[in-house]
Amino acid sequence: MEINDKVADFTLQTDEDKTVSLSDFAGKPVVLFFYPKADTPGCTIEACGFRDWYTKLTSAGAVVLGISRDTPRDQAKFRAKFSLPYTLLADVDEKVCNQFGVMKEKNMYGKKVMGIARTTFLIGPDRTLIHIFPKVTPEGHAEEVLARLDEWKKAHK
Repeated sequence: MEINDKVADFTLQTDEDKTVSLSDFAGKPVVLFFYPKADTPGCTIEACGFRDWYTKLTSAGAVVLGISRDTPRDQAKFRAKFSLPYTLLADVDEKVCNQFGVMKEKNMYGKKVMGIARTTFLIGPDRTLIHIFPKVTPEGHAEEVLARLDEWKKAHK
């Protein structure tokens, strides 16, 4: 996927076991952040960063969506435990992870495994890809996304 590409629509189950599609958010920029596993240290830091910056991100017009391979039930527990104010999506079969190319080979305790590479996509109101944040560092990431969103908004007034 490249900047300015149209992002194909997708549909997934939410942490509330509802069905949501990317097209449901037409007309708003979408912050779509992929994280490896709910309630693990780095993912918790990243998710809580988006929680803490949520008001500023939504004030800038954005929708925030987190996505991992966890089940809707695990996503719901994660969301409740850390009071996350945004929707978490369950991509159990990795369909959307593969669509966005975030499944990468990782080294876990000396074993090669496939997992989600922590990546965030900033998608425009018309589903055009605005920015990709690869190899995300959880600390300070939400601020970085907000800064990029603000830059994009200024350029597209």
